[in-house]
Amino acid sequence: MVSTDVQDREAAPEFKKALSALDSYALGFGAMIGFGWVVLTGGWIEDGGTLGAALAMVAGGLIMSVVGLVYGEMTAAMPKAGGEHHYLMRGLGARWSFIGSWGITGGYMTIVAFEAVALPRTIEYIAPGISRIPLWSVFDSQVTLTWALIGSVAALAITALNYVGIKAAGLTQTFVVLFLLLVGVVLAFGSATRGSIEHMEPFFTDARGLFTVLIVVPFLFVGFDVIPQASEELRMEPRGIGRLIVVSVLIATLWYVLTIVTTSSSMPLDRLRESDLATADAMGTLFGSPVMANVLIAGGIAGILTSWIAMLIGASRLLFAMGRSGMLPSWFGRLHPRFQTPGNAILFVGALSMIAPFFGEGMLSWLVDSGSPSIVLAYLLVCVVFLVLRRREPGMERPFLAGRGRLGVAVGVAGVVLTAGLLSLYIPGMPASIHPVSYLLCALWWVLGFVFLARIPRGIAPGEHAEEELLAELDRRRR
Repeated sequence: MVSTDVQDREAAPEFKKALSALDSYALGFGAMIGFGWVVLTGGWIEDGGTLGAALAMVAGGLIMSVVGLVYGEMTAAMPKAGGEHHYLMRGLGARWSFIGSWGITGGYMTIVAFEAVALPRTIEYIAPGISRIPLWSVFDSQVTLTWALIGSVAALAITALNYVGIKAAGLTQTFVVLFLLLVGVVLAFGSATRGSIEHMEPFFTDARGLFTVLIVVPFLFVGFDVIPQASEELRMEPRGIGRLIVVSVLIATLWYVLTIVTTSSSMPLDRLRESDLATADAMGTLFGSPVMANVLIAGGIAGILTSWIAMLIGASRLLFAMGRSGMLPSWFGRLHPRFQTPGNAILFVGALSMIAPFFGEGMLSWLVDSGSPSIVLAYLLVCVVFLVLRRREPGMERPFLAGRGRLGVAVGVAGVVLTAGLLSLYIPGMPASIHPVSYLLCALWWVLGFVFLARIPRGIAPGEHAEEELLAELDRRRR
């Protein structure tokens, strides 16, 4: 007997394949390039030294490239909205599917909230007088009405853009990414013609500094995994989607190394320490003009928008997948009949981003860290299920391969080891452990998650039809 939920799903509208190859690359790259490169680069250089920070970023990029290969194979084999949700359901079962999906959804939401707070802070750099009408203080940060409204109104606009269709969001993403790349070219030109190698000293600090840089890697590179969430909406062959994921990670790695090298070449370290937005001040110094600093700030705003759009896409598609499978209320699993977007899920994430600016600037650093452990946990589970499916279903159609035979298995094992090592950096007491408030925010997310996890029946066997079996069992229990 077919459950009511399965019947409803079969009759529901489907996603529209609206994103071209160019839009898809802009989505993947833009998702990873938010605001962190503007506000955090000076700290990376101070902690690790110029080459130390660059090497840490390359190491992080290589780790993410291995994970990207795993994701590429999984996405090409199962190009479904919700990505990890389907891989884990097929390989490990419903409960592990929820854990992985919930983890990365939490990471996406922290980044959406981060961008909503980062935008008014960035604009304030250009227009220092925007803060008016004090409201309250949160985490030693004064919140004003005008400052918070900038973030909230922007959140409303981003939500509306995503709500009316992924094509509109994709076109916006592509144009903004092109502007961002142009800013990067100008910054590189300034460094090549007016920068100084002497300013790059010290080149290295110590191991602790390298770990401090490495710990932000999950936050900086999260975004390539948005591609699997939107895979049903890409006008690309499955094999092309797999390549897209890996290439996006490599391009993002080059971008972060570029910002480290160009920023450090602009001025001595003691001056970078005094800067609130080191990369912007670096641009202004290289060209001898505060106008050029504002140009880079505009690039930072572009990064905020690209990451914001992409993370809202990713979070809403995962909520949609969990709602459609019965793990979350079915309200999340509905597609808008006209716009063919998961409208309810988009509205939910958008509402949270509208609230975030009212918690003030003090939330920025804690939001950076609080979602990262959950993201890495999801990456670890995907690497595990990659190996499980390689062993259990060797004949599964895989249009894109992370590697043939033993090489592919080696990639999966490397992914497990590397992501497990990265996850260990967040253990309290480790050299790069995160702030207690970040642990608290992370714990609260998982407490809420375990409430939903407890509702998922045990005994649903993993496999190609695990989701249908889960829906049938939930329907049986309701009756």
